[in-house]
Amino acid sequence: MALNIKPLSDRVLIEPAAAETKTASGIYIPETAKEKPQKGKVVAVGKGTKKHEMTVKIGDEVLYGKYSGTELKLEGKDYLIMREDDILAIV
Repeated sequence: MALNIKPLSDRVLIEPAAAETKTASGIYIPETAKEKPQKGKVVAVGKGTKKHEMTVKIGDEVLYGKYSGTELKLEGKDYLIMREDDILAIV
């Protein structure tokens, strides 16, 4: 199912990865203690600007800052919309 949203200029729509439910040692993390993920999949990309050509594309797995972007809910799913400059790396 395709999303009916197109980010403007240098903005990117990201679907965050699910939060970890268990630590490496096997301890389950309660809902209240889960950390916000800093990794996600690019779902939509704007066209960029005259001064800024887009480097990420749909389907890229990216890392972004902990407090980057604006949270929004579309068609029952959580997404983040942010400027491409807020993306730290493509994984």
